[in-house]
Amino acid sequence: MAAVDLRQRSGYLFVAVILAQVLLISAQVNSRSGVPIFQAVAFGVFAEVQRGVSGSLSSVTHVWTGYTGLRRVQAENDELRRQLAAAQIAEQEQRALADRARGLAQLLDMRDRSDLKLAAADVIAGSATPDFKTLTIDKGTRDGLRTDMAVVSPVGVVGRVIVPSRRAARVQLLIDRNAAAGVLIERSRSQGVTVGNGDGKLRMEYVSEVSDIVVGDLVVTSGIDGIYPKGYAVGKVETVERAGGAFKRIIVRPAVDFSSIEEVLVVLTPAPAHEAAEGGIE
Repeated sequence: MAAVDLRQRSGYLFVAVILAQVLLISAQVNSRSGVPIFQAVAFGVFAEVQRGVSGSLSSVTHVWTGYTGLRRVQAENDELRRQLAAAQIAEQEQRALADRARGLAQLLDMRDRSDLKLAAADVIAGSATPDFKTLTIDKGTRDGLRTDMAVVSPVGVVGRVIVPSRRAARVQLLIDRNAAAGVLIERSRSQGVTVGNGDGKLRMEYVSEVSDIVVGDLVVTSGIDGIYPKGYAVGKVETVERAGGAFKRIIVRPAVDFSSIEEVLVVLTPAPAHEAAEGGIE
């Protein structure tokens, strides 16, 4: 075993001596360019190491630059998205303000053209139950509102005040089952009464079988109920059927879209019939 170790050590020593001689010779012998071979070889090996390190650093630098670039682009995209969202919200606000302005302009125009005393009010709540068609407005007794005052809009009749409080009032819509209004056909002057039909439409009752009424006729208030001023639009005739008795069966489509009311006008001036009745009582 000792002999084997001795031979291995001798072999290692021999290789070391040979390498040392090669290095000495390389250090003394010049290449064709005049540079010692040892120096040229060492430079070549070191240059390759430098090239590898430089390539690795370049790759890392490229990856890092790309990463920071992506982060910057992502940040810019996030900022653009925020700006777009803010612009969209601002556009919606401007549209809402424009719609609000148009609605108020219509109310003001109607108030200016009317001989009646009108008070503008905003709708602040709808019906609490589907059985009763009502809404709540932000005007009350302190603004001069009283029970049975008519409530209208630029397109037609809305309903009447049924429960006024100091700062608000509940309005019974014309389509409520318990609501009624004296009406007439604008074209033929045939009279009747509209009542809520329970499905968002109106029934025109007590119309004679011989009355001249056709689909599309405009139905307006007659003023005989003492609540609604005469001549305000109620709706248009949608169907006319013979009921087989003394009266016709007539369905009226309301002029007002009760699902999208935002502003209304309350008629503070009593209707002539109502005023006359109050005068008689006094």
